[in-house]
Amino acid sequence: MAAKRTPEDTIDDTSAPLIEHLAELRNRIIWSLVAFVISMILCFAVGDWLLDFLLTPIEETMRALGNPNPVMQYTAPQEYFFTLVQISMVGGLALSFPVIAYQLWRFVAPGLYRSEKSAFLPFLVASPVLFLMGAAFAHYVVVPMAMTFFLGFADLPSVVAAYFTDPATNPDAATAVPREGIDIVFQGKVNETLDITLKMIIAFGLCFQLPVLLTLMGKAGLIGAAGLRNGRKWAIVGILTLAAIVTPPDVVTQIILFSVVYALYEVSIFLVAAVERKRKEELMAEGLWDEDEEDDAKDA
Repeated sequence: MAAKRTPEDTIDDTSAPLIEHLAELRNRIIWSLVAFVISMILCFAVGDWLLDFLLTPIEETMRALGNPNPVMQYTAPQEYFFTLVQISMVGGLALSFPVIAYQLWRFVAPGLYRSEKSAFLPFLVASPVLFLMGAAFAHYVVVPMAMTFFLGFADLPSVVAAYFTDPATNPDAATAVPREGIDIVFQGKVNETLDITLKMIIAFGLCFQLPVLLTLMGKAGLIGAAGLRNGRKWAIVGILTLAAIVTPPDVVTQIILFSVVYALYEVSIFLVAAVERKRKEELMAEGLWDEDEEDDAKDA
C-alpha cells in the first residue's frame, strides 16, 4: 500500500521537453567520459606502481616458497603495454566513479520525490564503499590464499624431494639416488597473473553489493524480510555455487567466500526488515496501515 504524499514531498518542478532531456543526458555522458579518460590517463601514469601493487600477493607467495628473487615475464612486445592499459581502465573506472555517480544523480534526481532522494542517496554512497571493501578483502585475503594454493601445489614434488635428500630428516640421504626427470618451475606471465587478481577483485567487489541490491529491492516492495528468511536454503545453494565458480579449487578459500557472502545475506535481511518497520510506522502515522492485509501477507 503506498503512502500519501505530503505537499512538501513533491517532484522538483523542472519539467522539460524530451529534446532537452536528451541534451542533458548527452552532457552527463560527456562529463562522465571526460572524467573516465582523465582518470585513466592518471592511472596509466602510475601504471608501474599499480602493477607492482596488484602483483604483491604472488610476489610474497613466491618469496615464502623459497624464491628470493621473484620474476614475471611477458612474451609479446605489446603485452606489457596492454597490461598497463587494462590496469588503467579498471583504475580509471574506480577513480572516476564518484563523478559518474554524481552525473547519474543529477540526471535522475529531478524525477524523484524529495523523500525518494533522501532514501536513494545513502545507497549511492554505500555502493562504492562496499565495493572497495570487497576489493580489499579479495586483494589482501583471497588472492594470497589462491596463489599459495596454486604455487604450493606445484611446488609439492620439490618439497618432498628435499625432505628425502636432507640428512637432517633422512639419515640415508647420503646414499639416496637423485630424482630423475624434468624440474618443473613456475615462469609466470604478467597478464595471466593479473587477470586472476582483477577477476577476484571484481567478483568480490560485486558480491559485497548484495546488501545494497536486496535493500533497494526491499524499499521497492519487490522482496520482504520474511521471504528472505524462508529462502535461506536456496541462498546457501546459490552462494556455494558462486564460491565454487569465482574461487580456485581450494576448500578453505571457498569456505571464506561463502561465510562472507552469507553474512552479507543475513545483514540484508536485517536491513530489509528495518525498511519494512519504517514503512509500517509511516503508514500507521498516516492511518493507512491495514492489519488484516498484513495478516493475509503472513499467511501467504
